[in-house]
Amino acid sequence: MDSIVSNNERRSGFSRFFGDLANKTSQLAGRATTFIVAAAVVIIWAVTGPLFGYSDTWQLVINTGTTIVTFLMVFLIQNSQNRDSAAIQVKLDELIRTSAAHNSFVGIEHLTDEELEDIRTKCEARAAAEKVGERTVQRMGEKAREAADAAGS
Repeated sequence: MDSIVSNNERRSGFSRFFGDLANKTSQLAGRATTFIVAAAVVIIWAVTGPLFGYSDTWQLVINTGTTIVTFLMVFLIQNSQNRDSAAIQVKLDELIRTSAAHNSFVGIEHLTDEELEDIRTKCEARAAAEKVGERTVQRMGEKAREAADAAGS
């Protein structure tokens, strides 16, 4: 039992570390200074081409570097996006749960693509019907005002 607890604590600590690393990396990767540094590295690499005679090793340096950075960034950014999406989903679920919205929408992110498309189609149809109803009510109100104005004249 103790080993399970210590393994869970270790996983939790690693998960927290990885989550923090992913968040920080995502924030840094999206900054203008990070782009400038990356562009500067590419420019320096390109300028040094003649110095190294455009050798295979010179090309391998940039190819290997960009491949490694891209490979690692995919996992870090995906982790950040997954956690952000999960947090947004929980917030939306809570808003739905506490509002007049249909509580049946809570948890729909777990449905299949076909089920989600069916729900989206039904929601869009309801929204279109409500919009038509709102226009009808608005036109009736305008006609009632016109009639009231004509009767008052």
